[in-house]
Formats: sequence, C-alpha cells, structure tokens
Amino acid sequence: MKTYLAILLGCLISLTVFAHPFYVSISSVDYNSSKKRLEIACRLFYDDLEVALKTHQHKKLDVLNPKEKAVLDSAISRYIKANFKLQVNGQAKEMKYVGYEVEEDVAWCYFEVPQANPVQRISIVNQLLYQDFKSQSNIMHVTVSGKRKSSKLDNPKRTVEFSF
Repeated sequence: MKTYLAILLGCLISLTVFAHPFYVSISSVDYNSSKKRLEIACRLFYDDLEVALKTHQHKKLDVLNPKEKAVLDSAISRYIKANFKLQVNGQAKEMKYVGYEVEEDVAWCYFEVPQANPVQRISIVNQLLYQDFKSQSNIMHVTVSGKRKSSKLDNPKRTVEFSF
C-alpha cells in the first residue's frame, strides 16, 4: 500500500510540475569593438512570442510558418523595440532589427546598434512577455571588452544597469 501511495504521489507531483510551465527569456548584448556596434540577441520560446504578438498586434501570427514573412518581421521588430530598450553611456539607443530564426522551440531575434564610443554603462529596460505571463523572468548577459555581466529580472522588475 505504501508503494502504491508513493507512486501516486510521485505522479501527482510530476503532473503539477508539467501543469505549471516556467516562463523565461534570455537576452544578450555584446559590444563588438571591431565593428563598432552592439549586437543584441533575444531568445524567446516561439509559442510565448506568438502569444505576445497576438496581444500586441491583435492578430494571430505564425512564427514557424509565416504567411507573410515581412509582416511577421515587422511585428517582431515593433514588439521587441516596445519592450526592450537600451541606454548606453546615458544615451537612448534605437535598435535596428536584423531578423529572426527558429531553433527547436526557441525564436532567436537579432538587433544591432551602432556604437562608436567605448561602452562604460548600459541600462536596459526589459519587459518582454510581462504583459502575457505574470511569472515571466528575463535573464540578461552583457559582454563588453571580454567582461561578461549577467542579471535576472522577475516580473514586474524591468530595469537593470551594468557598468564596465
């Protein structure tokens, strides 16, 4: 009887774990000194991105099989730019959308920012997926001159600053 209860309890715990998925994104900001630019990559589960795009664009968009790639690219660019903002050395920066690709269950979204001057301080506002997932966490890695710093923001915390 104890074995049966242990198995039943184990199954219930397993179901509970799978019934409550975690929500996390990972973004990296790397300063490429030879090309004088910041290179940004945002890694989001593509199904979570589709939920956010539907909320933001008020229509369903298919990340895996887009009917119109240009429409999807524009939607991804607008969504991420609205929810991920950079300041470098105290100046707001406009990100240029480069594109996206899907790798297994993740969408990698790429951006660039010209940056001629050395990077001393980067401030980031990252509220990706916060509107749709209350337990969302956003992990960030920032690399400048070979030095990598990281931070994690849990909804509703949105801002972090890195000094180099």
